[in-house]
Order: sequence, then C-alpha cells, then structure tokens
Amino acid sequence: MTYMERYRKWLDSPAVAPQDKEELRSIASDEKEIESRFFDMLGFGTAGLRGILGVGLYRMNLYTVRYATQGLSELIKKCGPDEMKRGVSIAYDCRNMSYEFARAASEVLAANAIKAYMFDELRPTPELSFSVRELNCIAGINITASHNPKQYNGYKVYWEDGAQLPPEHADAVSASIAELDIFDDVKRIPFEEGLEKGLIQIIGEEIDEKYLKNVLAQMMDGESIKKASKDFRIIYTPFHGTGYRLVPKALKTAGMDNIVTVPEQMAIDGNFPTVKSPNPEDKEGFKIAIEMAKAQNIDLIIGTDPDADRVGIVVRDRGGEYVTMTGNQVGVLLLDYIIKTLKKRGEMPRNPFAVKTIVTTEMAQKVCDDNGVELMNVLTGFKFIGEKIKEFHETGKKSYLFGFEESYGYLKGTYARDKDAVVASLLIVEMACSYKLQGIGLYEAMQQLYKEYGYFDEKVISVVIEGTDSLGRMAGMMRGLRGSVPGEIGGIAVKRVRDYKEDYILDLASGERRPTGLPRSDVLFYELADGSSFIIRPSGTEPKIKCYMLVNAADKAGAEKKIDELTCAAKWMLS
Repeated sequence: MTYMERYRKWLDSPAVAPQDKEELRSIASDEKEIESRFFDMLGFGTAGLRGILGVGLYRMNLYTVRYATQGLSELIKKCGPDEMKRGVSIAYDCRNMSYEFARAASEVLAANAIKAYMFDELRPTPELSFSVRELNCIAGINITASHNPKQYNGYKVYWEDGAQLPPEHADAVSASIAELDIFDDVKRIPFEEGLEKGLIQIIGEEIDEKYLKNVLAQMMDGESIKKASKDFRIIYTPFHGTGYRLVPKALKTAGMDNIVTVPEQMAIDGNFPTVKSPNPEDKEGFKIAIEMAKAQNIDLIIGTDPDADRVGIVVRDRGGEYVTMTGNQVGVLLLDYIIKTLKKRGEMPRNPFAVKTIVTTEMAQKVCDDNGVELMNVLTGFKFIGEKIKEFHETGKKSYLFGFEESYGYLKGTYARDKDAVVASLLIVEMACSYKLQGIGLYEAMQQLYKEYGYFDEKVISVVIEGTDSLGRMAGMMRGLRGSVPGEIGGIAVKRVRDYKEDYILDLASGERRPTGLPRSDVLFYELADGSSFIIRPSGTEPKIKCYMLVNAADKAGAEKKIDELTCAAKWMLS
C-alpha cells in the first residue's frame, strides 16, 4: 500500500475521529507532509515506539498506541492464560497525551482479557520497572519520550523482569503488528467497563511506599546527610515532570532539610515552557536554578528529566562558578564513593561487580581495578545493565554494586531494572554531604580522582539524518564505514576494530579475529593505540548517527587536544 493509499484509508475509516480527519484534511495539499506521516508505521523495537505527536501511521497517536498494544496482547496471549491474569502495569509521564495513551493501552489490554494495572497519576519510569516485579506482572507499559522535545511522545514496553523488552519479544510484537489491521483487528472496551469487570485496576500510593522503601534502603551513610544538612543547601527541579513529588520526598525522608525547588518547573506541563528541551544534559535548562543558586548561596543543583530516570547536576567550582558535571563524571564519583564506603565499613560483598555501557568512560575501569571490583561492559541501553543484574541476582555468583551509562543514568540496588533518578538524586546528595563534612565539594572530589587515575575526557557528536529515508541512509552510512577500515583516526593509529553487528574483534597488527562476546548491534568500536576509544552507532530513538570519543591523558590540556583531533576526524567520517 502506498502512502497516499494509507492516507485515504485513514480519511475514509469510521474508526478515525472527526477532529483527526480534520487534521488530515488540513494537509491534503502537502504531499511531503502526507508522505512523512504515512510512508511507514513507527518502528517497534526494544525501546518500543517513539515519535512526533500527530495523526498518521508514522506518528504517536491513539491509533498507533492501540495498534502496538494489540501486538503486545498477542504476545502475552501466546504465553498462556496464567500470564494474561498476571497482567500489565501501566505508567505515564507529564507529556501531552500521555494520560490518554495510558488509558487507551488499558482499554485494549482489557478487551483482550489481560489485566491492566494503571497508575492513578504520573509516575517515574523506575517506579514502573519496580511495579512490574512487585505486582508479578508479565509486562509493563510506560508512556514517555524521556528527554525529547515537547513534540514527541513514546511507548516503552517492559517484560516480567522489570527490564525493557528483550529483542526476541520486540520482534514478536513487531511481527504481530505487521499482520494486523490498525483499525479492524484492534480490540478495545470502554475504560469504565474495564474497571467494572475488574480487568482494569487503579494503583497508586501503596506502590509509592514500597518503591520509596527500596530507594531509601540504598543509602550508604545516612548520618552524612543529617550532619551536613544544616549547612548544605540544594535546589531541585523536575523540569515539569514526574520527579516533582518523589524526589523531594525521598530527600526529606533521608534527613535533607534545606531543599529549594524551582517553582516554575515544579508545574506539570508537557509543553515544557521554561526550557528549550527538558534534558538534564543541557545547561540551558538549569538557567533559572543557577540564578536562584547565585542569589541564595546554594551548594548543589539537581535536575531530573520528565520521566525521572536520568539526572543532571550543577556544582560550584573552585572559583565559585556554577558548572555542570557530565554523566561520566557523576557516574565515576558515585562508583568510587560506593566502593570506598563499603571497603571502609568492611561490608564489601563477595565477588562484587559494577556495570557500564561500552560508550561510557574508561575511568570506571581504573576505579574498579584499583579496588578489586569486576567491571562488566554491555551494549548501549540500560536494559543490558538490567540483564546483568538479573543474571547474577538469580545465580548468586556475583554481587551487584552499581550500574551507569554516560547519558546520565544510574542505578544502585536490584529493586528496579532501569536507571533511577530518584535513587541517584538521593545518593548524589548523600555523597555531596559526605564530601562537605571533609571540607570539599563534588568539583574538588572529581579533581582528586583525576590526580589519582589520570585525566579522562569524553565527547559525543551527532549527525541528524533528515527525511523519510533516514533509516536507509543511516544504514548506508554504516555499510560504507564497514567497507573501509581506517589505519588511523585523528592521527592516532587504530589498534583493533570491534564490529558488534558482524560479531568480531579484529586485531589490525596480527589479523586475528575473535567474537565480541556481546549481542549483535549496529556499532563500530575503534580501539586506538593510545588507549582512546572512537565509537560510531545509529541512535535507537532518533534519526541520527552518534560518535563517542573517550580519551585519557596526563592532564586536561592533553585530553582536550585529543578530543579536538578526534572531533575533526568524526565530522569528516560522518560527512
């Protein structure tokens, strides 16, 4: 079926609401816009769906959400009647249409005789992950587009272990969707009918209490917060999102009294009116908080993204200026703090391990090696960290300490299987209070680690691929890179190439090949002769190719020089 045929099908379908048909009629003279909305269905993968809000097959709307939920229902029904009774937990964030999408998913599940547990209001992503296992659900659905701009929304699916859907199940859902008609084959009943029949159940504070109990159990040293809280002040912002209630509650319960919030950004608003993008990686979003901090002599600023799974911080440097810390820096600080606190107390568990993604700083390896902790590397995506937690939680052979990724995601504890900004905020405050009692801030603590392990620096650049053929063009770019292995990048010799899609590690000097040991993924990883890493991968959620540069040197100037040289090489390779 062509995109024009799909467009006309939607216009003619009695299942499409009048106001939605009106939106479609408004683009009748714009063939490019019609093509962009109907050239394909939004791809369903391990991250579920994510796209721009609007009417059309390649948009996030009630019809595509119901369609995806019918596909998930088919997978669950194949698992058997007991799994259908276990049900699906459903959460949603602050974004436009998130509540409506959550209700729509509940209605489809109920029509398929699958129990739906829907939260009574918006909740953090990690609480959804927790609730799947707490309620013994077969799956979970979270309506969120994380830190994307306001035009986006998304649909994440979790499996019974609390981690995002594994590839084989994502493929099964995608295959089911392909066999179904978006209108004729999607079952649904009214929300109220689902409630009356007991197929939809509202959940809320009872899950909050259990979740927060597990979060607070991850504290390393509660006394630090209590001792430092009188002289230590923080500002918190949820960027209009789901962290607005549980992050302050966790901090106050832990004994943190001096918490100031950003009033404008405590308001729940899917249009994110105070920021260009609700992304804690961007300093721009902290502008209001920094102005408040300067006026009120604040020690630490914390910001969580709309679904409260990622957290960014702003600290004061030696000159008193407010500066952002990267996800790599915060991750290393937390890893070091957790390990050293356990060792100091004589509480290091048997066979301890930490986990990071392959695009995350290699400084973590230095910290782990120095402290006798095994560090495992996994593919990009927190679901892979969740898989390692599950694996060793079940076998009991190793003890999980901490997991993190460069994109500002952290998790301590096994109560959830996704990154958690609530527990991360709590641990960051605890760690900052501990350092405060030693007379230093987090900026100085990071400089101390650089002196101990050498200077590490990282950078990510992205090339946006526009147009309806963006996926094909991205695939073509990756094929081109595979067809020509460079001998050097940025003036630094390439030592080994890891191709995770073709599953090999190639030593350029000896010609030896061996498997990567990780699942297949469209990633090229170049190990450079000086210990630097240069990694290229297509984004899993946006039409862009990302290049990660991980370097280390004796000092900051040396690291920045390497980053500059690799950046020039990256722009040339991706041009």
